[in-house]
Amino acid sequence: MATGHSSPSSAKSRIASTMGKARIFSEAMPFIKRFRDRTVVIKYGGSAMVDEALRNTFADDVAMLHYVGIKPVIVHGGGPHISRAMGQRGIEPEWLDGLRVTDAETIRVVQATLAGEINPDIVRLVNAHGSLATGISGLDGNLFVARPRDERLGFVGEVTKVDPHIIESLQDRGYVPVVAPLARGEDGQAYNLNADTAAAALASALGAAKLVYLTDVEGLYRDLGDEDSLISRIAVSEMRELIDSGSVSDGMLPKLESCVRAIESG
Repeated sequence: MATGHSSPSSAKSRIASTMGKARIFSEAMPFIKRFRDRTVVIKYGGSAMVDEALRNTFADDVAMLHYVGIKPVIVHGGGPHISRAMGQRGIEPEWLDGLRVTDAETIRVVQATLAGEINPDIVRLVNAHGSLATGISGLDGNLFVARPRDERLGFVGEVTKVDPHIIESLQDRGYVPVVAPLARGEDGQAYNLNADTAAAALASALGAAKLVYLTDVEGLYRDLGDEDSLISRIAVSEMRELIDSGSVSDGMLPKLESCVRAIESG
């Protein structure tokens, strides 16, 4: 039966996709002009790291930012991957205030998983979408130096120093740095960093124009049980009140604390 429409084809799908991207590009021009040659730090985590469609969308977006002259820097997490690797070794994960308790055996798993598995996989993915990404960890070039955050957490670090020269050097050569959140301790040990905390510290040290958190929740709620209480804009003073109130979920707590630090650092 004639319908007045021709049958679908792969060529038409490509044309539609190209037209869609052209429209997005046109709408994004003010953003591009504002942030060209500026650094944008992206904390990459949540379901965007495990859902294949979201992984590819993320890599495509990073490639587009890089292509139009914005300088993305990726700081990645890896919680589910680390927990799975720990389970394979018979280690039961423990958490305290949203942070992973990290003993001597766990830090070896964390380091191997972040730097040896997740980081090169993200580099491969971003490169496959047209960017020139390269992977480093916070141990490289003493990017991050840390001290113990809380003795109950073991080898979980609190950043005391950031040396961004290695990142700036990679950016000057046209690379997209992909950073695993590890740190050299002031005592010479390797430390696990919360990725939100690491991203905020790095954004501050680089004088980044923007700090973006990718995660698998809609955002920050004033009342966790009320979907209509999603907050679209908030002042630092209000964030402090939420943190002090104890109403913020453990998973969101490090994000809020790192947002406050980043904003107060300029």
